[in-house]
Amino acid sequence: MNAPDTLNPQPPATSGPKHYRSHGRLIDDAEQFARKNRSRRSTFLKWLRKVHGWIGLWGALLGLLFGATGFLLNHRAPPLRISTGEPQVSQMQIPLPAEGFKTPRDMGLWLKKELKIEGNLGRARKEPAHPVGWGDKSTIQPEQWSVMVASPGGGVMAEYWVGNNFVSVKRTENTFLAMMTNLHKGVGLSVGWVLLIDTFAGSIVLLSLTGVLLWTELNKKRTAGVVIVAASLIAAIVCGLI
Repeated sequence: MNAPDTLNPQPPATSGPKHYRSHGRLIDDAEQFARKNRSRRSTFLKWLRKVHGWIGLWGALLGLLFGATGFLLNHRAPPLRISTGEPQVSQMQIPLPAEGFKTPRDMGLWLKKELKIEGNLGRARKEPAHPVGWGDKSTIQPEQWSVMVASPGGGVMAEYWVGNNFVSVKRTENTFLAMMTNLHKGVGLSVGWVLLIDTFAGSIVLLSLTGVLLWTELNKKRTAGVVIVAASLIAAIVCGLI
């Protein structure tokens, strides 16, 4: 049997879907693309869960503090007032130092050192001398200096009338619950605490965003999510206006 003089091999087909072998089974382009998309989505969800979890862990303790104190602050006034207890107030007079003071701030710094007070020096105020009425007479009220040293546990208010030889000091000691609410408000705290609370505020924003993303990725009923968010927004506006 003679072989043909020429061979005409058939070129491979260039049209139609490509096929890949996976676990001994051929798959086409569409299934390969779908698998890649599912893999990318799975990787994204794993990353999102980790971010959500670590952020939540960072703010867990502060979240308990701010949740409890926020509840107290929300009920600090009628009609649903919750009392945090009455502060303990004491007053005394301290002799003026021999060198005196040049400014109200100098008085505040001296007061912190003299009484060993922890806290931030608040705004110092100077009220100039001015005439005041006393019955049918008029007199001049001397210049008044005042300064406040505040801390979460309480505060010290100092008052000095120019010409006196003493400084009037009023100390206020807060209850435990009042101290906790002052921590929430950042009363008399350092820059470090303020920056720490900034990180907590940022973590709440990130928790909200990652929580919404997780919900939309894991739930097909996205319309229900939109309805819930809209309902909560409307409820907040209505309750705020009532």
